[in-house]
Amino acid sequence: MKFTDGEKVIALMLCELYDKLGVDSEIDPDFIRSAIHSESEWSIAWKYPGIPFTEQDEPESLREILDVLEMWDWIEESYAELSADDKKALIEKAKPFGVNPTFRGFDGNNESRYIGIASTLVNDLDRFERFKGRYLNSHSPMMDVYQRMLHAFAMVRIPSYDRYLNVDEIAQVLNACTHPSQRKTST
Repeated sequence: MKFTDGEKVIALMLCELYDKLGVDSEIDPDFIRSAIHSESEWSIAWKYPGIPFTEQDEPESLREILDVLEMWDWIEESYAELSADDKKALIEKAKPFGVNPTFRGFDGNNESRYIGIASTLVNDLDRFERFKGRYLNSHSPMMDVYQRMLHAFAMVRIPSYDRYLNVDEIAQVLNACTHPSQRKTST
């Protein structure tokens, strides 16, 4: 969904009216206001799937952000289920990434659009609630890292779809954080 400038003004004025009149409705004026100000109009159709919107104009990177959040949700959930011994083993198998692996977000300077989409999904649409309220600015570009991780994750995800990832599978995904030019090869 994409609003014209006039539609944005009208919607924002309606939000103000809802607030002033104390209207109790299924439509949340704070959410609508936030979606307009953050240029996340696409999220309105996600928040209100019962409204038959005719056109879905979603950001190009939305699917990729969903994949990253799903991967990290899976990693963190699997890590939480590891035994203490497996957590120690992960530290060694995935140095330096194996200590309490946690989603770091995206770079606020170079990946701000990704932060916006992730924040909308997590904080406004209540998706991936594990990340709700987290600071999503990694202060360094992460998308290239996440793309490498997603490739590794795809390799371990299918055989583990009905269970948590094991320590070796988590290590395989985390080790993809290291740029290929920096990886040590065994001879």
